[in-house]
Amino acid sequence: MTNSPLSEGIVGGRLGPDQLADNFGDLHPRLEDHEALVAADRCYFCHDAPCMDACPTDIDIPLFIRQIATGTPEAAAKTILNQNILGGMCARVCPTETLCEQVCVRETAEGKPVEIGRLQRYATDTLMQAGVHPFERAAATGKRVAVVGAGPAGLATAHRLAMHGHDVTVFDARQKPGGLNEFGIASYKSVDDFAAKEVDWLLKIGGITVETGKALGAGLTLEALKGDYDAVFLGIGLGGVNALGVEGEEKGGVLDAVDFIAELRQASDLGDVAIGRDVVVIGGGMTAVDAAVQAKLLGALNVSLVYRRGRERMNASVFEQDLAASKGVRIITNASPKAVIGNGAVREIEFEYTDDDLKPTGQTVRIAADQVFKAIGQTLEGAALPETERGKIKVTGAGRTSVKGIWAGGDCASGGDDLTVTAVAEGRDAAEDIHAALTA
Repeated sequence: MTNSPLSEGIVGGRLGPDQLADNFGDLHPRLEDHEALVAADRCYFCHDAPCMDACPTDIDIPLFIRQIATGTPEAAAKTILNQNILGGMCARVCPTETLCEQVCVRETAEGKPVEIGRLQRYATDTLMQAGVHPFERAAATGKRVAVVGAGPAGLATAHRLAMHGHDVTVFDARQKPGGLNEFGIASYKSVDDFAAKEVDWLLKIGGITVETGKALGAGLTLEALKGDYDAVFLGIGLGGVNALGVEGEEKGGVLDAVDFIAELRQASDLGDVAIGRDVVVIGGGMTAVDAAVQAKLLGALNVSLVYRRGRERMNASVFEQDLAASKGVRIITNASPKAVIGNGAVREIEFEYTDDDLKPTGQTVRIAADQVFKAIGQTLEGAALPETERGKIKVTGAGRTSVKGIWAGGDCASGGDDLTVTAVAEGRDAAEDIHAALTA
């Protein structure tokens, strides 16, 4: 190893292969058979289960846990996947601690919920590892649908439409499908190339063609798609990144957190990923936490996550905040960036403290930084899109846009909460609405 956490600058190889492998191991390993039975036995199987109401995809949680408890995890998986075809990834990345598990009766009574997320992973992994695809494609309808974006929303839409017998072509700007599941999630949340394996498994339904390297404005137009297909679904996500809007932002070492996370996810050797000694991440959401934690796991000596509001206002869950702190990330709140300081490359970043209403206090602090990651939100990109509102494509009902024959869902559409599980639900529901429109 040529470098260490003490090495100056932005370099790779701060940690050895064994330590990197340990650092980036599975955050929540799959339950063993006996562990799954014990975990399932804690469920009360409530008939009016609050966990179901809290699940954006309306999975029958008591049913699938009972199926695990009775030794039929494959049946449990089908119960899950019928509502959430990306149930395997959602079991890994869904913030269950603020959704189904937060309202679990066991959590209310004992402060320890049923491990719904890990049980969901146990069931879906069992089925997928057996190479089983439990759904069959209906007879061909002769209808053709274009899906733009191969992320969670687009993939969920495509699968449900294919089940109904429609022919689907999925276009994606990148050279690999998966969207945020493939490029935007911390490596320790999805190990062993699971995102790609899940896409391959999903495509076993048949009737879906994936064309990569194609994006709106780069070989695709909505007008042409409308002419060539019977319906169009937009699941294009948010491709732009908000700027800090401060002096010196253009200096070397100031990067977008989403690009850093994507580089990590696609790296064949984590030792080749360069990281600074003193890293500052600006933002308070899941992307910010993922970037900060992974910077620390790569061997950065000092990692600070700085957010302009109070900790209780952070979009990242308390679990994610605590995870960051446990890995050695320093969380600084009520501080807004004022200037990036350095001669060509960042050396420090200046923040001004603010009150809870974001009013500046006049007090400033400088933090040493040779690398800064921006994670302050993403923006919709694209021309000639349907009507937008508040920076997203305006949708009504199950994803209908202002243009007849075009639907949208996921992060690019209004009304969502930027979660994988919500994107899947929106894609699934839009697919049902498209199917109804095509067969009316």
